[in-house]
Amino acid sequence: MRRRDFITVLAGATAWVATARGQEPLRVIGYLGASDAWPGETAAVYQGLRETGFVEGKNVSIEFRNADNHYDRLPSLAAELVGRNVSVLLAADVPSAFAAKAATKTTPIVFAIGADPLKVGLVESLSRPNGNLTGVTFFLTVLGPKRVELLHELLPAIKTIALLGNPANANFQPDVPDIRGAAEALGQRLDMLTASTESDFAAVFATMVQHRVDALVVMADPFLIDRRKQLVELAARHAIPAIYPTRLFADLGGLMSYGSSILDLEKQAGIYIGKILKGARPADLPIQQSTKVEMVINLKTAKGLGITVPPELLARADEVIE
Repeated sequence: MRRRDFITVLAGATAWVATARGQEPLRVIGYLGASDAWPGETAAVYQGLRETGFVEGKNVSIEFRNADNHYDRLPSLAAELVGRNVSVLLAADVPSAFAAKAATKTTPIVFAIGADPLKVGLVESLSRPNGNLTGVTFFLTVLGPKRVELLHELLPAIKTIALLGNPANANFQPDVPDIRGAAEALGQRLDMLTASTESDFAAVFATMVQHRVDALVVMADPFLIDRRKQLVELAARHAIPAIYPTRLFADLGGLMSYGSSILDLEKQAGIYIGKILKGARPADLPIQQSTKVEMVINLKTAKGLGITVPPELLARADEVIE
């Protein structure tokens, strides 16, 4: 018997025993992600569930599926979870949310994403999402223009910025115009570069060197975030100052990050899942926006690049890594 099948059978048996004993049955949540869960993500979801009365191993569990950054695998994984009759689907990113939406019109779906769900076409309304979808967003992608401004504040002399995105992600193109506009307003040229596989990175950085790019902005994308270690190392090797969408990069040595707290987002998603397990309809739950934004500066990396961080920028940072 495969491990997945064993886990499913075990969950069903546990639920039957609990019901027989008069206890609350175990509810199973299907987690769908383009990549592995990020550090602390699962714990944050369970924290939100606990606030609504659901405790891991007691009355709720999560069954995981991830596409290992092969976005074309998401539809079959979503269909597999729906076939398991999970109580709720948790879609951890934009590609997963679209795959879940296409897989079912009845199973409740809670997404936790960084894009504007209205802008990318996931829901019809933020206040009344309609259908079987709702969720939480931190509008991570719309923070792109602010990252351009922060780079300018850190390095006012830069003239050319590279923007790295993943064309396989639905939120890739909609956010480029705003970021380009922010760069042009500061008198900077924006070079658009793309990567959807790790083998693309060498060409991306070779292009940046060839074009004499002064700095790099990395867009929010599951694949790019999952490959954060490689991106940080390549930026260091080529001495390219970069700003990233989450603090996960800065923790690994990235120069600077600016974005919403992923853990706060996942906690809010857990709360919404708990409400649905208690009977709420996704259509009646407005899209929530996580508003906790954090800026992290890695001072050690800045010194290695010969960059003096302005005191006023350091003062505004939520954390400075020495």
